[in-house]
Amino acid sequence: MMSRIPASTFLFCSLICTALAVDAQTLNMKDAINTAITNYGIIKAKTNYVNASQQTVLQTKREYLPNFTLSAQQDYGTVNGQTGPLAPFGPGLNVASSGPTLLTQNWNAAFGALYLSNVNWDFFTFGRIKEKIKVSKATVQRDQSDLNQEIFQHEIRVSAAYLNLLAAQRLTITQKKNLERAIVFKKNAAVRAINGLIAGVDSSLANAEVSSAKIALTKAVDLEQEQANKLGILMGVTATNFKLDTVSVNHLPQAMLLSDTIVKATNHPLLQYYKNRVNVSDQQVNYFKRLAYPTFSLIGVFQGRASGFGADYSLNQSSYSGSYADGINPTRANYLVGVGLTWNLTTLFRNSPQIKSQRYLSYGLQNEYEQVDQQLKAQLALSETKINNAMANYNEAPEQVKAAAQAYLQKSTLYKNGLTTLVDLTQALYVLNRAESDRDIAYTNVWQALLMKSAALGDYNLFINEF
Repeated sequence: MMSRIPASTFLFCSLICTALAVDAQTLNMKDAINTAITNYGIIKAKTNYVNASQQTVLQTKREYLPNFTLSAQQDYGTVNGQTGPLAPFGPGLNVASSGPTLLTQNWNAAFGALYLSNVNWDFFTFGRIKEKIKVSKATVQRDQSDLNQEIFQHEIRVSAAYLNLLAAQRLTITQKKNLERAIVFKKNAAVRAINGLIAGVDSSLANAEVSSAKIALTKAVDLEQEQANKLGILMGVTATNFKLDTVSVNHLPQAMLLSDTIVKATNHPLLQYYKNRVNVSDQQVNYFKRLAYPTFSLIGVFQGRASGFGADYSLNQSSYSGSYADGINPTRANYLVGVGLTWNLTTLFRNSPQIKSQRYLSYGLQNEYEQVDQQLKAQLALSETKINNAMANYNEAPEQVKAAAQAYLQKSTLYKNGLTTLVDLTQALYVLNRAESDRDIAYTNVWQALLMKSAALGDYNLFINEF
């Protein structure tokens, strides 16, 4: 029975390690970031929003081009006229039949045609088109800054997930070592109990300690899998097992030694986005103001008409032809050139609330900008504290592990020689496991603190350049 217990335990450890290694892929920090930026759906969406805004700028610029319309129609019908007033009401509710007012109705019908070219150009609008173009350009800048801040935020998220997974994997290794120590401890206790050197209850307690170590290892593996799943989601991949690059983070970040970092809040991607939101609103205020001004237009029309009715049809109702060719051949032409002015004076009153509303939106967006700026400054101050605490724990963790390892070695030796109790040895084992776990967390917290400072400064290079 004694030979079967270590075999089954090591088989358990082997299965755990195999589960972690299946389909694992070596992944460094920069590759994880690049993959995440390429695959993340929100970044793809905001890239398309930028492209759409850029096309809107082109469309707005082309609104200044004149309207050039060509039309042609060929009809067949009568031309009876009638004296009387008439006003058009809605589209298609009247016809433009022009003919003499005769004493009686007749049904003489012929073909007719109208050929028209028209140019209408609002050549001077007191800067309305120019302001609309500015609004479109400001929208592009806003959407571009939104994309930039989304990329920046995603870099921070992926980096944090990467470090969390790295810490989880280190904790898994620590718990595996703890299980191995518990197995050795159990084996020695079992041998000593059989030989009558210690009480049998010590062997039972040793079995309980092994079971506890197995549970702790299973929890560590479960945590690792959760963190791997989070990283996979952020990267836009289906893999949930990653073999991380631990070589690149096996050093103290040089940026941790810099305490005089210059804060450039205005360059933060998030602040740039909020600033550009205010700019778009301000440009819209200027555009709304221009709507109250008049519009100068240039008009040019050339028209050709054809009719199957003769010029003397009013005197001779037989002077018409039902031939299609006679009815569509233009015989009269007119042209018109002019300059027009249109000014809706009520716009002055109607636009006033709209302008005020947009100004209030600008004030609100400015308030949001100031709030975000304040939060980033607070986050920067907190990150400095986090860095100091992380460095203190980083320096203290090795001492804790060293002292705990010595205490465990002493208690283990004393227990083997019957000079201490199992409770003391178990307590030493627990202290050593806790010290190693604290060391793993403290090591990762150093990088997490630097990442937090990078996020507060809006400078991701401060973090990623360490890799």
